[in-house]
Amino acid sequence: MSSALWYALVAALGNVVGALAVTRRAARELVLIEHFVAFGAGFMLAVALVELLPEAFHRSGPAAPALVLAGYLAVHFTQHTLTPHFHFGEETHAVNRVAGTSALVGLLLHTFFDGVAIASAFLVRPALGLMVFIAILLHKLPEGVTVSSLMIAGGRSGGQAVGAAAMLGAATLAGVALTDQISFLVHHGLALSAGVTIYVAASNLVPEFQGKRGWKLPAAFFAGAAIFYVTKTVLDHVS
Repeated sequence: MSSALWYALVAALGNVVGALAVTRRAARELVLIEHFVAFGAGFMLAVALVELLPEAFHRSGPAAPALVLAGYLAVHFTQHTLTPHFHFGEETHAVNRVAGTSALVGLLLHTFFDGVAIASAFLVRPALGLMVFIAILLHKLPEGVTVSSLMIAGGRSGGQAVGAAAMLGAATLAGVALTDQISFLVHHGLALSAGVTIYVAASNLVPEFQGKRGWKLPAAFFAGAAIFYVTKTVLDHVS
């Protein structure tokens, strides 16, 4: 098994852990995961802008801007155009059963490209792969919370909720496995993933905390960006 696939497996387990926090009503863990949203947004945005975009432009050349935009638009289309009810974080109101299913379908494309991002980054260099892995792992927990809570709010069982989160993890593993097999993803997967990552960080995660009072969530966001630079410095030094 490749290094990228091992890291993707760990990231995929984050989906299940997030779902278990919901089904077991782990209140303290859910509060912690809320801070993961803010911290992960800062880390992801920094990774995407500082690392993924330059590498994507290098690998994809003139096609890179269109591919980045395509990745961004594709996630918006699946999560907020086709999906009637979607937001990151725990769903606390009753919804119809279709909402959970449509959110799952919308997230599958995003989580597939999580895997593409991990695999593509490791193809560039291991240090980049590690940074992308950390960014993806940080939002896998709230991702699991999102889909499982929507399933439960729509009347599904706890087992079905965890199963939905596991499907997201499986999509990430599929993204890694297929990247090595599809020439287009080998060459252009990083550009598409950059667009997806920017969308998830800036359009999914940031709106979840920017309207909330207090200083802890904004501090977590800025800390995420700062820790990215610390991580980058350490990895660049040892690699």
